[in-house]
Amino acid sequence: QVQLVESGGGLVQAGGSLGLSCQADVTISELKVMGWYRQTAGDERQLVAVILGDGIIRYADSVKGRFTMSGDNAKNTMFLQMNNLKPEDTGVYYCYAVQKHGSRNDDYWGQGTQVTVSS
Repeated sequence: QVQLVESGGGLVQAGGSLGLSCQADVTISELKVMGWYRQTAGDERQLVAVILGDGIIRYADSVKGRFTMSGDNAKNTMFLQMNNLKPEDTGVYYCYAVQKHGSRNDDYWGQGTQVTVSS
């Protein structure tokens, strides 16, 4: 079991910045995948940023150049810095992780945090 606890988010005007944090109760460097998804009402969760086992961070085209995903292994915390926010970035942001158990991969999600960008 992996617990993911998110913090950050809130209300910001277009062009502003927000930072999200996701603290895991396990060593994040041992997780197979970590990432951020967002969901708007009526839509499926969409990938925002993800880091796979190769260590390369991949971003959705819509956030490239504006969002930065990083991590602090000592604190078992992952971050998402969001700059130049746009109204279309509004949604509930979820932290995501995959932990490998032998041949099985288990998915875990944070509780979600609301980000609202006003125009």
